[in-house]
Amino acid sequence: MLPQKYALVCGRFILQKDFQCFVFLLKVTGLLILEDDQLKNLANRQGAMIVAPNHSALWDVVFIVAQVPALICIMKESILKNPLLGGQAGRLAGYIPVNSISQMIKLAKQCLIKNKQLLMFPEGTRTKTDAQWMNPIQGGVALLAKQTSVPVIPVFIRSNSRFFEKGWPLYKKPEFPLRMSINVAEPVYIQENESAQEFVQRLEKIYLDELSSPHPLRRVPK
Repeated sequence: MLPQKYALVCGRFILQKDFQCFVFLLKVTGLLILEDDQLKNLANRQGAMIVAPNHSALWDVVFIVAQVPALICIMKESILKNPLLGGQAGRLAGYIPVNSISQMIKLAKQCLIKNKQLLMFPEGTRTKTDAQWMNPIQGGVALLAKQTSVPVIPVFIRSNSRFFEKGWPLYKKPEFPLRMSINVAEPVYIQENESAQEFVQRLEKIYLDELSSPHPLRRVPK
């Protein structure tokens, strides 16, 4: 019933405060040790952009939106319809459902043209258990970058646990405390005459080089 301008503000405020409270509770109870200072700098960035994290776990969006509430998330339609996952607030905030790739690209492009900011997981789904560092990057992020010329901001999420990764049973308890690190890279622009496929290959190398480099929370292959 709210006008769109107020609905967007209301939805994003609800989600940010909900996620911030959740993260605070994890920290204060000693269940989570989180390094996410670089996200605070990202929140101050102006203009259209695609924030593109690797998708290590089900709750990745929680930690990012808690710090960067202006992001319009692209997520499965089933999540946006799930009241337990904040779905109604997500719909209110203008989040984009993925019910068809063509429709998703169309809506995302319209947002970027209007100088808005997107959160898009370039893997398309959570990193699979048997993936060494991450799943192959899908073409959606490259198509949007090529059609709008906006920068893609790689975000690298690392953890000492595979808690909530794809295939993790919901009943399985992880070892606490969970340790997470979220780092933000420099913007990546598609080059003149560079094809979407070439951009995907270049972007994928950036992720693999970073995620495979020495780090206390580097992913341990199974």
